Amino acid sequence: MRPHAAPTPALPVSGAPQPTVSDWATLKRLLPYLWAYKWRVMAALSFMVCAKFANVGVPLLLKELIDTLTPQPTGAQIALVVPLALLVGYGLLRLSVSAFTELRELVFAAATQGAARKIALQTFEHLHHLSLRFHLERQTGGMSRDIERGVRGIESLIAYSLYSIVPTLIEVVLVLSILGVKFDKWYAIITLLALAMYIYFTVTVTEWRTQFRKQVNELDSGAHTRAIDSLLNYETVKYFGNEAFEAARYDESLNKLRQARIKAQHSLSALNIGQQLIIAVALVAMLWRATEGVVQGHMSLGDLVMINAFMIQLYIPLNFLGVIYREIKQSLTDLDCMFSLLEKNREVADVPTAVALQLARSPEVRFEQVHFAYEPKRPILHGISLTIPAGKTVAVVGPSGSGKSTLARLLFRFYDVQQGAIRIDGHELRQLTQDSVRQAIGIVPQDTVLFNDTVYYNIAYGHTRASRAEVEEAAKSARIHDFISSTPLGYDTMVGERGLKLSGGEKQRVAIARTLLKNPSILIFDEATSALDSSNERAIQAELREAAQNKTTLVIAHRLSTVVDAHEILVLDAGHIVERGTHAQLLQANGRYAQMWALQQSQENVD
Repeated sequence: MRPHAAPTPALPVSGAPQPTVSDWATLKRLLPYLWAYKWRVMAALSFMVCAKFANVGVPLLLKELIDTLTPQPTGAQIALVVPLALLVGYGLLRLSVSAFTELRELVFAAATQGAARKIALQTFEHLHHLSLRFHLERQTGGMSRDIERGVRGIESLIAYSLYSIVPTLIEVVLVLSILGVKFDKWYAIITLLALAMYIYFTVTVTEWRTQFRKQVNELDSGAHTRAIDSLLNYETVKYFGNEAFEAARYDESLNKLRQARIKAQHSLSALNIGQQLIIAVALVAMLWRATEGVVQGHMSLGDLVMINAFMIQLYIPLNFLGVIYREIKQSLTDLDCMFSLLEKNREVADVPTAVALQLARSPEVRFEQVHFAYEPKRPILHGISLTIPAGKTVAVVGPSGSGKSTLARLLFRFYDVQQGAIRIDGHELRQLTQDSVRQAIGIVPQDTVLFNDTVYYNIAYGHTRASRAEVEEAAKSARIHDFISSTPLGYDTMVGERGLKLSGGEKQRVAIARTLLKNPSILIFDEATSALDSSNERAIQAELREAAQNKTTLVIAHRLSTVVDAHEILVLDAGHIVERGTHAQLLQANGRYAQMWALQQSQENVD
């Protein structure tokens, strides 16, 4: 059969600069998530607008109350009734402001949390669909921090933008209109000039401050990543007595973060002082004109109180407008980091015409002139061709770094081959959906990593809908049931971070159990018994041979004694197949395999 050749895809360049994304582009990406809750958005905005109208009505009613209490030649009965009505109205307006605000929060809570949940879930799912290369090059601690800040950024951005910006502008317009109509134009001009200066100053300084926020984010992610990495490698740190070294590295990160946060705080203080100065000057100018009007007699005491109340009420949203802009800029920065994860290209993606792999029996697996390199300058596999007949076992042996485990990664399609093809029952791997391919394959990896959960959970992970009896049967087949039952909590025993509470052999037997529970059509044993002692290895080997009966099996091994019964044994060296045949044929050939066999036999005899 003529080998299939595919063009070599461009490998991603590490450390390539990311294009700058505008704030409007980030907002545009967020809008579809909010549009799913459009009725809640509109209702929340309506309640906020009503709250602002009620808020503007409070100073107007306060003016009437003050003017009514000013001594006038009126009857005592009217003087008592009118203030009572105004006081009740004043109280109702105050209550309306709080009521409409709480209604806004109540109506829109589901929209805020729903949008945040959807984006976070989409990012999480996308990360699981990215290639193994991305996760090997990326630091998980920093990535989790980006998602965490992004979710918080969504909540802040939605709250500040929908709850505050438009209603605040409406309140400003209402106040300017009232001041311009009831009094002379200078009241509106002073307020408008102060507002314009305030917005210009806030936007300019906040844009300048953004660099400090980004620096804080980067250093925060770096410190978090360094701490997580050190704690995950707790045993390694202890082995080499490097606690002080790790503390010094972490302290170095924290010190850089401290300096960046101090710079950010200095810039924030400068922003706040400038905002307060603008507002204070405008407030003094307004009150000076109002006081002068009262002295001259063309303004009442109620007018002075109303203007002062308006300025105080306008000062609060103006001050909040600065906070809003700062928070929006910071939230957009955080959200852009999370969206950038969503934009990461899926190096390994299903083609539009991909079909699901349907298997009625154990399939034939073929590697046809496969060439592969993790990096262009360092090729790993050079034209590898091998066939695993349906229901048979093929073993691959060779020195470390020869490319053995790469075969398993390619079969799982963690990477795409650069040249050649891999076929399952004649179907080219790239024409099949990844989910269906991986569902058909089970692997016992050389380095077993477990979830920080119970033993039961980790075994049941091979088939999440399996019954407890099936889980225990798989554990018995992997020779770990008795050990689990002997522990105080049994199957509810927590295994710890990455399974560190279990020994290497116990972890490997858990991995074998969950693969047996999955019961796939294709099995991969990648040094499946490397962490077991000789007696357990022989017992497990018998179970693995039984599990591999009538299944298409690829065995990657260092111990040659574990592959003597294989249908065919391939000797891999520097990405080339240098020998192939049965155990007996390879010993008779007296080549590389025979030398490896003799060396291992002599070592076992010495032991």
